[in-house]
Amino acid sequence: MSTAKKVLLAAPRGYCAGVERAIVTVEKALEHYGAPVYVRKEIVHNKFVVNQLKELGAIFVEELDEIPDGATVVFSAHGVSPAVHEDAGRRSLKTIDATCPLVTKVHSEAKRFAADGYRIIFIGHEGHEEVEGTMGEAPDSMILVDGPESADTIDLGNDEKIVWLSQTTLSVDETMETVARLQKRLPQLQPPPSDDICYATQNRQSVVRNFADKCDVMIVVGSGNSSNSVRLAEVALENGSRAAYRVDGANELQDEWIATATTVGLTSGASVPEELVTGVLKWLAERGFGDVEEIEETKETLIFSLPAELRRDLKATKK
Repeated sequence: MSTAKKVLLAAPRGYCAGVERAIVTVEKALEHYGAPVYVRKEIVHNKFVVNQLKELGAIFVEELDEIPDGATVVFSAHGVSPAVHEDAGRRSLKTIDATCPLVTKVHSEAKRFAADGYRIIFIGHEGHEEVEGTMGEAPDSMILVDGPESADTIDLGNDEKIVWLSQTTLSVDETMETVARLQKRLPQLQPPPSDDICYATQNRQSVVRNFADKCDVMIVVGSGNSSNSVRLAEVALENGSRAAYRVDGANELQDEWIATATTVGLTSGASVPEELVTGVLKWLAERGFGDVEEIEETKETLIFSLPAELRRDLKATKK
């Protein structure tokens, strides 16, 4: 390995289309309806983004009973269950659903398979908002499997129709290991009609997988409750990086992490604004890591339109 200090910068990194859509949804809602606009749960899993939106007038709550009747509420990119929609209706809340369309796709799959009499094995992390929202679509038909070890505890009959679906932000490798274990015990297990793990999650993991073995240290910018950010650090270690650290921003970096490093990898989760990556690059440059090589694997061009209810209201004011 070269002794010249350098940074290998992953591309793609940072915001995905679903996150961009969710953040812009809150910003546009604040502009259009005025503050406060309530947001159920964190709009995306990033502390910096949430704090920025708070400064603009967004109020983040855990549950709808914290919101005054008739107020405007945005549902986060992770999605909500039908019970939450029903509760909002009873409270006469004006709802704007910023659920990522790729999460909505998995919700639709869950409803369809349940209606067709399938038992659904849902691979995901217990307690994650996306898991709670998706499983709320068909709670009597779905069984949660949280990783490969959990797959060994599933007890279903070989005569049942069974399909697996997954949370969109999982590790691709771990998910496929979980599926392989399930298939050994349940040979009739069917895959989803299309890949549930989102394109952005896969792209960010793929580029890290391809250059991790060149890195003494991999730095992943992203919050601790961001599933896809946590997975990126795991993917780096699994694929040859000698160390990996996840940080919310440059203020959490430690000099000892790079004391003996010559090559530092850098990436960011799908809910991370680029200015946080820029801050890490500045910190590294101040310590001799000014040579930055971007490792680009693919270009992302997908854009999602804003939620229909917000588009409708914005259009009405232009007439």
